[in-house]
This record gives sequence, structure tokens and C-alpha cells, in this order.
Amino acid sequence: MRFMRVGPVGRERPVLYVDGRHFDISSLTADIDAEFLGGDGLRRVREATDLPEIDVTGQRVGAPIARPGVVLCVGQNYAAHAAESGAEPPTAPIVFYKAPNTVVGPHDDVLIPRGSTKTDWEVELAVVIGSRARYLASPADAVAHIAGYVLSNDVSERDFQLAVSGGQWSKGKSCETFQPLGPWLVTADEIDDPQELRLRSWVNGEPRQDSTTKDMIFDVAYLVWHLSQFTVLDPGDVINTGTPQGVALSGRFPYLAAGDVMEVEIDSLGRQRNTLRGA
Repeated sequence: MRFMRVGPVGRERPVLYVDGRHFDISSLTADIDAEFLGGDGLRRVREATDLPEIDVTGQRVGAPIARPGVVLCVGQNYAAHAAESGAEPPTAPIVFYKAPNTVVGPHDDVLIPRGSTKTDWEVELAVVIGSRARYLASPADAVAHIAGYVLSNDVSERDFQLAVSGGQWSKGKSCETFQPLGPWLVTADEIDDPQELRLRSWVNGEPRQDSTTKDMIFDVAYLVWHLSQFTVLDPGDVINTGTPQGVALSGRFPYLAAGDVMEVEIDSLGRQRNTLRGA
């Protein structure tokens, strides 16, 4: 199943997307959120037989998950990206947080922070937690706790992240609008293998990143297991699993400027298109 949230900011309604058709599921849930994912929401939608079909043409598409409790991120999880960042591949996952209020829709404007000179793009596979995960026994146990997957752009400001960070990365990650998600939350049963997905990005129509999730250093199941040893993962929480090579930090491309257009895409998870504006 694929879920969307459609409508103005703060007034999105939950929608089921099936084979090009859209169905209103607001009779089953108020939103795509922790209560829906952690309860029996997915089952109720699967069993529903009389959902009204709707036309969403021209309507804003919001992030497919209502504000998550936490956005956890994994850094330098592709060896080639670590190399272009000037770092050795990590021997344990590098973890940082983004503020949940950074989440915006897949086509919303992204704001370049005041004083920014190094705003960057990062296409990523994001994992959405479906049931509480704490102290999982093994990576094999992680799969049962994953509700699904979503396309993510972990937008970053590299000076804030590295030069004036004070030793951690969240300053460069938590600027407003720095977390486009969507268009869909795709349930885990729709993705045969999360380690066999192609990721791509473009700026102003020019190719930037082109890789696959099989190049991750730490795979999805390992990351969920690993994080559960240090923090409790709750339904609706989002995990960004890292980005491949091809970002501006590499020195091969200019950083983003107002008026630029970012596009990111992952197989089966859709495509985003965000225009950069000044904050």
C-alpha cells in the first residue's frame, strides 16, 4: 500500500494511493501518524471495501507522515560518499538528529538559511517505524518493526554542520524546511529488498547522484537493530539511512542558491521537486 497526505499545510487529509487512483481514508484515521501506524491502521485499510475515490489534481501533497516523534539520521553510510567527504568509512554508524519540524512535503519550497553559503542536497532512503523497537536481539528482528519506506532529501548546510558545529552536526541539519519527505509512504511488503533500490538526484535538471542502496555500509536491518540498543524507536519515527556520493560537499558541484531546483528519486518511492528560496 501507498499512503499520502494531501491538502494545505496543517490540514492534510490521509489518502490511499493504488494504481493511479486515490481513496480518502479519513473515515478510518484522522492522519498518517504514530497512532495509525502503531495500532491496527494498516489492517483496517487493507480490509476496507467502500473507500470513496477522490480527485487530488492540483492539490498540495504533504509529507506522507504527520510530524514524526524523531528524525534520526545516519552519516557517511556509503563508502564513496565518506571518501568524497574526506573521511574513512565509519566502523560504527554515525548518528545525528534533525528537528521534526524540518519535515515538509515533496514539492514544497526549501528555504536557504540566512547566512548560508553551503546548502547541499542528499537523496536518502528513509525508514518509518511501525512498532516500538527497544533492545532488539538481532538485525533479523528489525524487519517486523518497519512500517515502510519513504523518499527523503536530507538537506544540509555544510558550514553550519562542520565549521561552526561545535563538534556535532545538527546545526547544519535542522534548519526550517530541511527535510522534504514523500510523496508516498510505501509499506514494507511492497519493497522486495530495500538494499536493491536506485537513488538519483538532479539540480536544475543536471545529474548529481546515481547509486544504489546495496552500497550502504550498514544495511537497513542493521541500522534499526543498532539504534534500538541506544534509543527507543516508536511508531512514526523516521530514520534517514545515508546518502551516496555526488553532493556539493565533494567540491565537484556548486552549492545551492535561491531559484535552484532540486529533484530526488528512488525506485518505487517516487520523486520530489523542490525550489530553493531565501529564508
